[in-house]
Amino acid sequence: MPGDMSQTPAPLLCLGATSLIGGALSALPDRPRLICISRRPPPEMEQARDRWITADLTGSEPLPVRDVETALGLAPIWVVAPAVEALARSGIRRIVAFSSTSRWTKTRSADAAEREIADRLARSEDALAAACDRLAIGWTLLRPTLIYREGQDGNVSRLAHLARRFGIIPLAGAGAGLRQPVHAEDLARAALAVLEHPATLGRAYDLPGGETLSYRAMVERVFEGMGHRPRVLAIPPVLWRAGFALAGPFLPGANAQMGARMEADLTFDPAPAQRDFNWRPRDFRPRFPA
Repeated sequence: MPGDMSQTPAPLLCLGATSLIGGALSALPDRPRLICISRRPPPEMEQARDRWITADLTGSEPLPVRDVETALGLAPIWVVAPAVEALARSGIRRIVAFSSTSRWTKTRSADAAEREIADRLARSEDALAAACDRLAIGWTLLRPTLIYREGQDGNVSRLAHLARRFGIIPLAGAGAGLRQPVHAEDLARAALAVLEHPATLGRAYDLPGGETLSYRAMVERVFEGMGHRPRVLAIPPVLWRAGFALAGPFLPGANAQMGARMEADLTFDPAPAQRDFNWRPRDFRPRFPA
């Protein structure tokens, strides 16, 4: 009957609602209701049908939630993994958490900080799976490739910023390394989709985007998404390294290994995700404001 709340789907507990994927999830018109955990709920993210709570995920007390059995871990996995105990005490019986394919691609990086990231991802994945198994919580791990959401990410949108500022994007070498950029909205939908498929329990999936293209072609698509003719400058790797030594301090978050990877293939197999929860992400056609 009208107004029968017993027919209202249970909300999902969301860790990392202000993350890139969390923002995409909140923007979905058909998303479920969310209970979002945050130290400081941002006013611009609050939605009438969502509830924001402040909670200590490392404490011994249950979270202030009731009748919620499913959690989405959209925060970094090293934040989500230590929270499994608190989630279990609060009645959570199912967790979908995000890691990254950087677990594989940065393992042998020449940059020590990148190797540490890969190790931290691997240790956090293992810790989350072990804790969930011990506490009888069903888990699924999702590992995206290069995530983008126009104007908000630090990958593709950074390229757009550089293209807009300088009118040209330099590449280390030919930029022939293959990429599979994946949109944050597709990842948000993936997190919801796995909940409908029991085959995903106790499994981890690499989530590449819907199209495989070279780094150079990816950069050209960024220009096209801005309505500009692509302007790309190929620089010999030895000159790239020398130039980065000078320009690196003006490029926060960048390192010389980013140039080295432009020639490396960073591709992953979507078949397991296609088979188990119908993973069908979009091709790479970003659109940026003029």
